[in-house]
Amino acid sequence: MTLKSRFKRHIAAALMASSALAAIALPATAPAFAEDKEGQIRWDLTDLFPTTDAWNTERERLAGEIDKLKRFEGHLGDSAASLLEAADAISAVNKATARMYIYASLSGDEDLRDAEGQERLSQARSVYAKLGQATSFIAPELLAVGADKIEAFIKAEPGLKKHAFTLHDILRQADHTLGGEAEGVMANAAEVMGGPQRIYSLLSTASIPWPEATLSTGETVKLDQSAYTKYRAVTNRDDRKLVFDTFWGTWKTYEAAFGQTLDTLVKTHIFNAKSRHYDSALDAAVSNSNVPSTVYRELVKAANENLPSMHRYLKLRQRMLGLKDLNYYDIYPETTALSREFSVEDAKEMTLVSLAPFGEEYLGLMREGFAGNWMHVYPQPGKRSGAYMQGGAYDVHPYVLLNFNKGFEDVSTFSHEWGHAVHTLLARKNNPYEDYSYTTFTAELASTTNEVLLQEHMLAQDLPDEERLYYIDRALEGIRGTFFRQTMFAEFEMRIHDMAEKGEPLSGRAMTKLYLELLQKYHGDAEGVMHIDPAYAIEWAYIPHFYYNFYVYQYATSISGGTMFAERMLNGDKSATTDYLNVLKAGGSEYPYPLLKKAGIDLATSAPYDTLIARMNRLMDEADKILDRMGK
Repeated sequence: MTLKSRFKRHIAAALMASSALAAIALPATAPAFAEDKEGQIRWDLTDLFPTTDAWNTERERLAGEIDKLKRFEGHLGDSAASLLEAADAISAVNKATARMYIYASLSGDEDLRDAEGQERLSQARSVYAKLGQATSFIAPELLAVGADKIEAFIKAEPGLKKHAFTLHDILRQADHTLGGEAEGVMANAAEVMGGPQRIYSLLSTASIPWPEATLSTGETVKLDQSAYTKYRAVTNRDDRKLVFDTFWGTWKTYEAAFGQTLDTLVKTHIFNAKSRHYDSALDAAVSNSNVPSTVYRELVKAANENLPSMHRYLKLRQRMLGLKDLNYYDIYPETTALSREFSVEDAKEMTLVSLAPFGEEYLGLMREGFAGNWMHVYPQPGKRSGAYMQGGAYDVHPYVLLNFNKGFEDVSTFSHEWGHAVHTLLARKNNPYEDYSYTTFTAELASTTNEVLLQEHMLAQDLPDEERLYYIDRALEGIRGTFFRQTMFAEFEMRIHDMAEKGEPLSGRAMTKLYLELLQKYHGDAEGVMHIDPAYAIEWAYIPHFYYNFYVYQYATSISGGTMFAERMLNGDKSATTDYLNVLKAGGSEYPYPLLKKAGIDLATSAPYDTLIARMNRLMDEADKILDRMGK
């Protein structure tokens, strides 16, 4: 986000929730339920707009309202009253634009094959782009007015209180704000600078001729991304190797193209950082949320220092799979199984019981959500895969998209997304529109804490060894995937930017070499833990996270902070629940890093990461004992 976007950070959050998160969600691997005894639960979008005609009327109205915003240019410093009028008008347009965009996004995700739905989404994006261009004057003009005068306006006009955080944030970034004309150029260039992401999406989804592989069963499968996700986890080891060899062999032929695409994206980040006088692209990326870059670097340091625990987990997987050695294609098959199925009603009850430490205010909001038509639950043809929560429409409740297939992982995802939803409800309840929209840095913490508490709830029960081992395995795999794997991605992203900033060539070949080094380090190749075939190091080209500008590290910080909160609650820390709820209630009224630090979670220190790894080791200790009893 650029500085002028502080006046519309809420709509940016809406775009992130419905675009970025959905884009990186894992594809659904099970077919839609043709009929389900619970019924096909769908959300009710009429709470946003009663009809598509009403939506279209609003879209056209907003285009006109955005044109009118130019009348404030040159007048923000006239008086406190003129600043309030402008801020209120801009905020109102932001709020209405977010609601308009969200309707198009949600309705489009019901069936991605529907051309009219995708056309509405394209129209909504155009309005959003127009809003960005129309408000590009705000930050440079406010800085020209000066901090002293703005502070005087805030003191003189009570109505500006709800805009104070945004105004102060713009002033905070004065050294990184350009003049009015230059800010306009940067705003106009935003669509062009987004080109690498669009090219990546086109190449990775529509342009690669997907190869075929014939499995040991005689089945011939076309290995597109969805099929790869499914067949990389098959039981037969030779088939897994074949899937890896075939899939990554195809990606390797596009190494140069994807390298050029990602190199161009990295250069746009560096261009933005240099233009705005940041020391690095990393500093520029984290500055929007005012998160110190030391958090990012401490995370990478903590993951590297705790690689022995990651390697121990991989050896545990090897034991559970009964293998003599371990290869990268052994990372995905299930080591445990659970025959039990869970209904949506089960998911609701399990979520409520496991989140009892949060107290009645939190649980009451969750029950309110369960009683409404806020979810789109089951898979169906054309529906967007994965899961997300969309809470950007301030005057309307959050919406939750799921692809519920009755497994425990679906229950975990259910709890995860409803963590986001209740976070939104608490933020909205305690803040005006201008201050309710929180950043990803706290958003993912609100969901991962729920997952940890759900896992601990299951493990607190008297279970047979096989079922207990299943839940332990799910928790450990979550730590591997969310902490170690995402931090590996974060380290790759940091290092390719460092290379480019030092003037080192950043080709596809160079990225593959670096990614191989990281794969080998994180998976213990040199230690004999897991062999990494160099042919699989092209995986970097497959990862969409790298197109979101230092975004993915927040998953790893969130599972660490969420685990620390959960451990405090479960260990009887009376202040933990209050601290946690205060973070959620704050919404976007405070910067996320000091907000969490005030709540006892300092992600620039080793403490949260130490807590996570201690839990990981404790779970592995128990898994070893169960396996001993089972004679494995």
